[in-house]
Amino acid sequence: MSIILIVIGVVVGLLLIILVGWFIGVYNSLVRLKNNIKKAWSNIDVLLKQRHDELTKLLKTVKGYMKHEEGVLVKVTEARTAFMSANTVGDKAKADGMIAGALKSLFAVAENYPELKADRSFQQFQQRISEIENQIADRREFYNDSVNTFNIRIEQIPDMFIARMLGYTSKELFKATESDRKDVDIDFN
Repeated sequence: MSIILIVIGVVVGLLLIILVGWFIGVYNSLVRLKNNIKKAWSNIDVLLKQRHDELTKLLKTVKGYMKHEEGVLVKVTEARTAFMSANTVGDKAKADGMIAGALKSLFAVAENYPELKADRSFQQFQQRISEIENQIADRREFYNDSVNTFNIRIEQIPDMFIARMLGYTSKELFKATESDRKDVDIDFN
């Protein structure tokens, strides 16, 4: 009888070790995914800050040429202010959409000013902002991939049980705003 109890004890011990190992593995992978989302958002945030800094320089260059286009400059300034006061991912995403729309309008209106288009500083800032916009788009895609992987994992059995114990909930994907989906309205009158 004692050999049977020893075998049962060893089997139960092995099962317990396997269960604890599985729990630790799932826990660690979920933590890694959660932190990858934070890292991905931080990468976007860095680029948004760079864009904000470049916008300040661009606006100084543009103001002298576009005296009659105060509305466009006001939109860009308001969008920059909204970004600086945004605290959450959702607020920053909304402000990002405002900036993207304002930039489209700014660059469209700039077509009316041959001297501005020919200005070396304007060209450099426009190119730099276009580069940053492309980098932001790449980082948004990575962020959404990270969020999607995390959301799938916390909804799959058996990982969802551990995710619920840890209080993990689905993260929001970075989505384009309605204004981002619209074409820029160019009116040369």
